[in-house]
Amino acid sequence: MKEKQQKKAAVLMGSVSDEAVMQECIKALDFFGIPCEKHVLSAHRNPDEVDRFSREAESRGFSVIIAAAGMAAALPGVVASRTVLPVIGVPLEGSALSGMDALLSMVQMPAGIPVATVAIGKAGARNAGILAAEILALADGEIRRKLEDFRKAGSKF
Repeated sequence: MKEKQQKKAAVLMGSVSDEAVMQECIKALDFFGIPCEKHVLSAHRNPDEVDRFSREAESRGFSVIIAAAGMAAALPGVVASRTVLPVIGVPLEGSALSGMDALLSMVQMPAGIPVATVAIGKAGARNAGILAAEILALADGEIRRKLEDFRKAGSKF
């Protein structure tokens, strides 16, 4: 009998300062019982580490990757180009354009390399965690049940 493999999410941030926003995502993942690992990886400052992480993510037991970035927002796209796992991008504020630059960078990925993109900032971070739960619920009845209860309770943690 094949043992059920635990699904987990990777939460990637381009900078340590992004963690304050991404706590909303982690809170959502915790609520749905989805184990996650946080990593600070920058597509610009340490591209080799991003490449290695992305290529090895599935073999390390990850089922979904959530990548937060601001400004040019390269992190989600670079990750998506190196794995077939679903990648959710969270655009962050922090530039003169208040996150619009990051949002537009994420939603304009070339055909064939999708990045599911959520709202800018904390609302997007929270929705990224919920979207990850929806993706994982396709193959996990327990997460699906928690999602159904969450919706019945008015989408509140």
